[in-house]
Amino acid sequence: MTTLSLYIPREGLEHQTGQGHPESPERLEAVLSLLDKAPFNLLPRTNPDEAPLKWIKRAHDPRYIERIEEAIPDHGQSYLDSDTVLSPGSWTAAVTAVGAVCQAVEDVIAGKTKHAFCAARPPGHHAFPDHAEGFCLFNNIFIGALHAQSLGLKKIAIVDFDVHHGNGSDAMARKHEDIFYASTHQWPLYPGTGLIADNIPGRILNIPMNAGDGSVRFREIYNHEILPAVRAFCPDLLMISAGFDAHKDDPLAQIELETADFGWITAELVKIANECCGGKIVSVLEGGYNLAALSDGVASHLKNLMD
Repeated sequence: MTTLSLYIPREGLEHQTGQGHPESPERLEAVLSLLDKAPFNLLPRTNPDEAPLKWIKRAHDPRYIERIEEAIPDHGQSYLDSDTVLSPGSWTAAVTAVGAVCQAVEDVIAGKTKHAFCAARPPGHHAFPDHAEGFCLFNNIFIGALHAQSLGLKKIAIVDFDVHHGNGSDAMARKHEDIFYASTHQWPLYPGTGLIADNIPGRILNIPMNAGDGSVRFREIYNHEILPAVRAFCPDLLMISAGFDAHKDDPLAQIELETADFGWITAELVKIANECCGGKIVSVLEGGYNLAALSDGVASHLKNLMD
């Protein structure tokens, strides 16, 4: 069995968000450039197919899916909201990002690889069943979780260390059984959700962080709250919403994490996966808007998935 495989939907480069938009094709270019360097260039990689719409419909209202497809412009950009953009290549990018996660889930379950990393773009964790938000069209990771359940797994844990609360993933986890969602995120900050008061024991665990909290507080939260809860849930598959925008150099937030923190939390999650589910992990790219910090964070993450 391969320890780590890469799922690389290059169609994400054709999702053009317009000049000055933080969620730009350059983000994926930075990740792809990293993956072409040692030691990552030696990892097995898959160019995924588009996901069938029936898989996307497990998480999203069919009318919403139709609205997205119909709203794709013939040229230039159109806007679903002030942040979320469509271009002529956005549909193929979005359904191939979902395809990458579902293919990764299938391969991990089949034992072809122990860990998978999906360089998905556009990101997904702000996408709701019936509307887009926060740069996200389809909720890649949650569709992957439901795909895993359709293949016979029961309990799926999603751990989200993106600096923004995955409000779409949180909302979906409240509606679907046996999916545990845990998140650290800066508050107050977009989208303004993910408060402790809204937690559901054994199902939803949100831990807001303050601007400037940094590495010590981040590791305390995981050591004392999130990691024990994930271990107690004991999933059949562990999924990671891997956002790297909590880095100290990211322009959109101020939690002030170091690159090493992404490696540390990855290693801790690998330990839990080894204890609970034979090591099965699927990681999905979310945010990260300083290109150098994004590349460094992904490298730290992947090195610990390789180990």
